[in-house]
Amino acid sequence: MCSIFGLTSSRVPRDLIETCFNRTVSRGPDMSRLEEIPGGILGFHRLAIMGLNENGMQPFHLGKDTVVCNGELYGFRPLRARLMETYEMKGESDCEILLPLYHEYGVEMFKTLDAEFALILYDGEQNKVIAARDPIGIRPLYYGRLEDGEWAFASEPKNLTGLCETILPFPPGCYWMDGAFVRYADPSHVDRFIMEDEDTVCAELNRLLTEGVVKRLDADAPIGFLLSGGLDSSLVCAIAQKHLPHPIRTFAIGMDVDAIDLKYARMVADYIGSEHTEVIISEKDVLNALPTVVELLATWDITTIRASIGMYLVCKWIHENTDIRVLLTGEISDELFGYKYTDFAPSAAAFQEEAEKRIRELHVYDVLRADRCISVNSLEARVPFGDLAFTHYAMKIDPELKMNRHNMGKYLIRKAFAEDHILPDAILWRQKAAFSDAVGHSMVNDLKAFAEKSYSDKEFAEKAAKYDYCRPFTKESLLYRELFEQSYPGQAAMIPDYWMPNKTWPGCNVDDPSARVLANYGDSGK
Repeated sequence: MCSIFGLTSSRVPRDLIETCFNRTVSRGPDMSRLEEIPGGILGFHRLAIMGLNENGMQPFHLGKDTVVCNGELYGFRPLRARLMETYEMKGESDCEILLPLYHEYGVEMFKTLDAEFALILYDGEQNKVIAARDPIGIRPLYYGRLEDGEWAFASEPKNLTGLCETILPFPPGCYWMDGAFVRYADPSHVDRFIMEDEDTVCAELNRLLTEGVVKRLDADAPIGFLLSGGLDSSLVCAIAQKHLPHPIRTFAIGMDVDAIDLKYARMVADYIGSEHTEVIISEKDVLNALPTVVELLATWDITTIRASIGMYLVCKWIHENTDIRVLLTGEISDELFGYKYTDFAPSAAAFQEEAEKRIRELHVYDVLRADRCISVNSLEARVPFGDLAFTHYAMKIDPELKMNRHNMGKYLIRKAFAEDHILPDAILWRQKAAFSDAVGHSMVNDLKAFAEKSYSDKEFAEKAAKYDYCRPFTKESLLYRELFEQSYPGQAAMIPDYWMPNKTWPGCNVDDPSARVLANYGDSGK
């Protein structure tokens, strides 16, 4: 996944810099480098995915300019060939084209990138640092002020603890220059809707998602796929298998007592002909992993933590038992097309408003989960539903078409692939179960039971009352908040709120984020 690090100050002790920088070496275990720039320093931990030899190591240089980037630039090969007519490039890494592009376009280049990226760039001609992040925030970036008033940037907040009093997520779709953020893209914003009929919309969704998957199959390192058995990951796997000449490698995880989705993941794997692996976990595995998961996530959000435990454990198994370096996942579909609670949206306008809010905040919830669980295990995440062209189109679809009018969530994306028959109908038209529930209802039950044993009612009331910001409201949420504060004291504002159903909607005023507490959960957990 790689890790980037940068300071605009030269007054921080080198031993402290190295300590902070090395906290994320698992993101990039292949090679590490700290390099001074005028008035500061840049650092890079590399996970080799494109251009596997040492020529792909960063920082990259061009003239007086220097850059470090954690990213994947899709469709870079023809662009690289054109740029090589003017600029010398030593390796095969996609990120090596960034400085030539910057020389061509300046900061306008960020608008041109079809990429998931976070970067720190030093412009030697202007003697200034520029930092930037992709429009959705799939690649992580955090920032804070140093004691001397200068700035620090890093892939994870753990890199900045001990350096910055306040640590915040770098806003997606922005670049930072001269102490200010400039927004260059906002995929949540819609000027006007695409008023097309259902068949036209479905055909375009099919084309764009297929392209989004196929472009993410380009890697010089081995690729695998997380397969939950739900619609989203199953579609990603089926599309990939259709476009590759060999069986893809799929991985599913479930509890040892009631793994809901293992049978569905196996059904998909058998249908598409993948090389499939099941990873089985126990209550002990879940509870042992909990402190590690909270620390690596840097969140106290209930939904994110629950859903991350299974993902962390399956990625840990993949890292320890295979040669895979890249994992494709099914995140972001819910935010674009709706989830169980959006069935309660009182109007199409309310549905759209909620989708825009969720896309704006993805970088601190589902996308954060995918990044940390995968990167801590020295793997790279790729998210086809977050493809920029696909996301832009999906957000512009008339929300009336996305409302659940067919008693079937995500109807449009299901219909989009119905005629392709790349999945069994039993999967394509199956009601969704939340990932934390799909791993096994017992997993969430085990976490709740552990939290219940951890505090008496009096202790819960007293300890929860200490927190003014996003006060814990259940014993489970208090447990997560206390674990968070152990690693990131006073940094709770990195997360804006609990990822919960919209409580202002009828049927959604619940005290648990799981969809199974909603009246419409139905057969999702079977």
